Amino acid sequence: MHSTRTTNTVWPRTSPNPTTPHPLGLYKINTKSNKNLNLITQTHIKHLSINSKLINSRSTIPRAHNLDRLWMKYQGVKNWEGLLDPLDDNLRQEIIRYGRFVQSAYRSCDFDQSSSTYATCRYPKRKLLDESGFLGSGYRVTKNLIASSGIQIPKWVELGPSWMGKISSWIGYIAVCQDRNEIFRLGRRDVVIAFRGTATCPEWLENLRANLTPLPGSNPDLDQDPDSISGSGPMVESGFLSLYTSSSKNRQSLQRIVREEIRKILKKYRDEQLSFTVTGHSLGAALAILAAYDIKKTFKTSAMVTVISFAGPRVGNWSFRCCLEEHDIKILRIVNDDDPITRVPGFNIADENNENDDIIRDNSTAAAVGKLRRWVRKLVEDMRWEYADVGCELRLSSRDSNAGVNVAACHDLKTYLHLVDGFVSSNCPFRSTARQMMN
Repeated sequence: MHSTRTTNTVWPRTSPNPTTPHPLGLYKINTKSNKNLNLITQTHIKHLSINSKLINSRSTIPRAHNLDRLWMKYQGVKNWEGLLDPLDDNLRQEIIRYGRFVQSAYRSCDFDQSSSTYATCRYPKRKLLDESGFLGSGYRVTKNLIASSGIQIPKWVELGPSWMGKISSWIGYIAVCQDRNEIFRLGRRDVVIAFRGTATCPEWLENLRANLTPLPGSNPDLDQDPDSISGSGPMVESGFLSLYTSSSKNRQSLQRIVREEIRKILKKYRDEQLSFTVTGHSLGAALAILAAYDIKKTFKTSAMVTVISFAGPRVGNWSFRCCLEEHDIKILRIVNDDDPITRVPGFNIADENNENDDIIRDNSTAAAVGKLRRWVRKLVEDMRWEYADVGCELRLSSRDSNAGVNVAACHDLKTYLHLVDGFVSSNCPFRSTARQMMN
């Protein structure tokens, strides 16, 4: 676990492209004129307002040095040992670079609820990264990603605004590194799969489905009767799995879209050194983990699969964590200690070890506490609320930053990139060069 102490730092307010207006600046949501907006919608609007600041900013972050033969080290082949505290400068730049892919996903989505193209991509694939402010990335988008909700929308929703019943929405993209210089710098051809966070009402509703459900294909007994073996086998959050595997009448599932595109990429570049980097923020971080697992399990590829997640919630149980480790999926979770989203859903109850059992047997009070702990754990398991954190963690904190501590700001992707940029080590304050670089 790592912490960070920060001093005042200001992110730039300049537009990535002064001639291109920000998509959220093209309209204005008037919450006062519509008193019937529900809580989910109000939260959604606040979420978009926060991310509009993120998207309108463009950092002048210098590109990392050549990774070349060390690229696997920075992709987590040794679980980022010795790179997190203190934070290696090359790794810092790579984390921020992948964060910018997520920024592009936010900016490219049409969030205008009055628009006929609401929740679709604003830009053509060939221009997506440039138009969203990520100029000179060296990558080209090859596939748009659409997620569909599996929730049955009530009939009465049809009487309301059309955006409320938007079952399928654009949620990200797949991009392949095409620039020769960037391929040389990275030491391989990198494939990025980027996911934005929650935006539509069905996505918010899926987030609330916090009970664990069996991962399809992982346990035949659970597939036939999901209620037959409580807590047995790999299980994941119901809502996240629904968004990843559900299809609609005229839309393929996100899972199928990802699989078909990865299959094409593996075939096209079969003679090259490939890596897959899956990145996302919030809901997108959860989908990134599911996509990474699906890629590794489906294709049995030798290509390295790495997840760089920002502000991600918990995704599955301990057994699912073991599955990720067995498939050698490297996960680096960027966590703000003041962001409550990273501590939900469910409960994270650590396994008891043999040493604790010996202490319990020798002490009646400890024995009672141990029995209570086991009872609580059994209850949580039966209710399918026992989750486990996965991968490695870069834990930061916004408590000492000038932004203060509030739920919205602590969960903002801009805050995460700001903290990554300034973090030196758990024993050092926010680095002095951060402000100069960000101005």
